[in-house]
Amino acid sequence: MKPNRADADWERMYAPCDPQTYREALGYIRPNDVVLDIGAGDLRFARQAATIARKVIAIEINSTLLARAAQSVPLPANLTPICADARAYDFPLGVTIGVLLMRHCLHFRLYAEKLRDIGAQQLVTNARWRMGAEVVNLRDKARLPYASLELGAYACWCGAVGFKPGPVEHLTPTIADKVSEVIDCPQCFPKSGKPSQHENVILQS
Repeated sequence: MKPNRADADWERMYAPCDPQTYREALGYIRPNDVVLDIGAGDLRFARQAATIARKVIAIEINSTLLARAAQSVPLPANLTPICADARAYDFPLGVTIGVLLMRHCLHFRLYAEKLRDIGAQQLVTNARWRMGAEVVNLRDKARLPYASLELGAYACWCGAVGFKPGPVEHLTPTIADKVSEVIDCPQCFPKSGKPSQHENVILQS
């Protein structure tokens, strides 16, 4: 199947990750895992994950790209591709770990909450730092309110990352090397600067 210009533009915009990122992400997958690969593209990561995990479900919105990837080489028996918009698609029960290797992603929190709600434990992603791969504990209830963080690097539940400035005399090597998991950072609520009553309910759930 020959790609048309629209598909070529899509692939340039949403280019696959580098091999090192894939290796890092694969390192978090265990043999008993059921993996949900969000934005699976040409299935190159999903195929590799299928050699490790018990089952891989790969969601991709681009039907032409997905069909071409599925036809190029026979799929492993434990890899199921699904053509759907992951934002609206109901994630299946039984998933233990999600994978979101999507540097351009604007919906980190949506995917993280959908995974958490079906009982998944972890999310492997490069969507927050835009490089490498990290694993996010979806069951972590110890995220700090952003306001309580004195200073230092942070990664927020909304997908934003940054460094909260503070008194320079309080900066220690430990603080400099630590990334705090937070909620309600300034980028969560760019219009009002504070959560609405509805947003507070979500953050506390």
